[in-house]
Amino acid sequence: MADQSRDELACVYAALVLLDDDVAITAEKIQTILKAADVKVEPYWPGLFAKALDGLNLKSMITNVGSGVGAAPAAGAAAAAPAAAAPAAKEEKKEEKKKEESEEEDDDMGFGLFD
Repeated sequence: MADQSRDELACVYAALVLLDDDVAITAEKIQTILKAADVKVEPYWPGLFAKALDGLNLKSMITNVGSGVGAAPAAGAAAAAPAAAAPAAKEEKKEEKKKEESEEEDDDMGFGLFD
């Protein structure tokens, strides 16, 4: 299993190098980078990665890592943020209050940590 993880990681790094240099990510180019780095992987990995990444806009995926699944596009995010923030803030305060109450109940019942 360790070899498989190492092979996958090597292909990921090779694909990122190609992406950074604005070079098309192909099995042959991944293999060329791996060979130059003197990294040996199972022969199917470069082709598997090239097929998996084909047609994806990786640069936008990498730059939007923190936006999360289902996040609004950047243009609409500014307008949606104030409306979405209010219910989220109320929800967070409710959770904090419930947590404090449950901690107080634990103390009242003799289950306090420092009793």
